[in-house]
Amino acid sequence: MKEQAAFDYTLNLKLRTNKIFFGPGIVELLQRISQTGSLNTAAKQMRMSYNKAWRMIQKAEAELGYPLIVKSVGGSNGGGSTVTIHGKRLTTKFLLFQKKTYQITNQYFTEIFRDDLELEERE
Repeated sequence: MKEQAAFDYTLNLKLRTNKIFFGPGIVELLQRISQTGSLNTAAKQMRMSYNKAWRMIQKAEAELGYPLIVKSVGGSNGGGSTVTIHGKRLTTKFLLFQKKTYQITNQYFTEIFRDDLELEERE
């Protein structure tokens, strides 16, 4: 008989209007831009092309109606990107929404599947 593996769940939250525009991927991108000061570096760290990262930002900004980053070009220190106050605020709110959703979902998961989880522990 096949040994039964413990089971869990997955949950993937995203914000949308008519289309999905904001989720864990863009949150990570904005966090990395804040850390590095560069969209290009953030994209490389995430192993994605600059163009894909830029399209993600543009798509979200179009749906939201406000900028998430400000890009500066050239200069003595080169260019760079800065996350706007709106981008920081949205990231913070999304992470709080995600945390609270996971907390209540974990509670419901344990409550609903308690018998199954306890059975797994005894076997």
